[in-house]
Amino acid sequence: MAIVPISIDYLGKSEYGIWLTLASILNWFVNLDFGIGNGLRNKLAEALALNNLKIAKIYVSTAYIVFAAGILLAFIIYSVVHSYLNWVKILHSPMQYLELLNSLAYWVIILFLVQFLLKLLSSIINADQSPSLNGLLSLSINFLTLVVVYLLPRNSHNSLFIFALVCSAVPIVIFGIASIILFRGKYKHISPSYKHLDLKYSGGLVKLGLKFFIIQTSAIIIFSTDNIIISQIYGPQYVTTYNIAYKYFYMVPLIFNVVLAPYWSAFTDAFVKKEYEWIKSTVNKLVIIWALLSLLTIVMIVISNTVYKIWIDKDVEVPILLSILTGLFVIIANWNNIFGYFLNGVGKVRLQLYSAIFTALINIPLSIFLAKNMNMGITGVMAATNICLVIAFIWAPIQYHKIITNKAKGIWDK
Repeated sequence: MAIVPISIDYLGKSEYGIWLTLASILNWFVNLDFGIGNGLRNKLAEALALNNLKIAKIYVSTAYIVFAAGILLAFIIYSVVHSYLNWVKILHSPMQYLELLNSLAYWVIILFLVQFLLKLLSSIINADQSPSLNGLLSLSINFLTLVVVYLLPRNSHNSLFIFALVCSAVPIVIFGIASIILFRGKYKHISPSYKHLDLKYSGGLVKLGLKFFIIQTSAIIIFSTDNIIISQIYGPQYVTTYNIAYKYFYMVPLIFNVVLAPYWSAFTDAFVKKEYEWIKSTVNKLVIIWALLSLLTIVMIVISNTVYKIWIDKDVEVPILLSILTGLFVIIANWNNIFGYFLNGVGKVRLQLYSAIFTALINIPLSIFLAKNMNMGITGVMAATNICLVIAFIWAPIQYHKIITNKAKGIWDK
């Protein structure tokens, strides 16, 4: 919350919008780890549940080495195609940024690729059911970014290049330090080693990971293309307006994700051990928490305009309809996450896979149709996202109920 007004002060509304759009594209790739992260998370959680540390170390070692090879290949490919890309057109930015953005994109992408590899640590932490460690890493990244961005105006002229490099380098510093500390301490017994590379185990990671990869790709299309669509249709300054509403309401899923964080791998552990009553009890408690946070979201909608004025104190007006739709987005997304965590944890993702592909195909054209043809502006983009999320809102709890009562058959059990 604090980073937003400081960043706008430093860069201005338009350049901050350019950075948000570029960062959202690159975040696709950081989150889109080809399913290796989530595949590792499930396989490692199963190995730890059975106390098989040898297999656990093999999975960690194989994941890191295979992933590192993939990232090296991605770097080589991008280095070849970089000179053919025009980032001004990609980001729909003014032509005076041509040289800056083409140079900036190259260096930022290198930093994001390094971050890409180091973030595998998060999957290990999640498999170990230690979400507080990931919370500490996120807090450290955001706090250090805030400090550096706050100090930038005192040590340099306004520079999108410096700002972007700093924001891209901070996660590498935090994840790098954390990897050294954890693999020498808490996770020493499963630390990656070339000696424990076993490609026959990569098949299990890749097979499960491929399903997660497709689901992640679809999720990125639904959740992360909004900035691109808005920038292309209306310009980067409107991305800033859209993100003010998004960051305000994101406080609610941020709270809920703290609650949810340990349950993906906990569901894996419980399902392996056939502790079905514990799963039912846990899901019921999560639904109650969801209901309370939904009420909080409604209150946030009511007071949103007042909060925006206090928080941003800028000439940025957020339409009330955008606030309503963003609040609705938070309520639907939190509900979906309850059952998504269970289904992902137990590896029953076939129906989710098909649903994700369908919603990914309709999201972008629906966003453009509502924004332009229905004259809804940037609120139409959020409306399209909500329509896509409602599909899982219906079928996900049905699949959960079938699985937990041993009535799942066919696609419901895959």
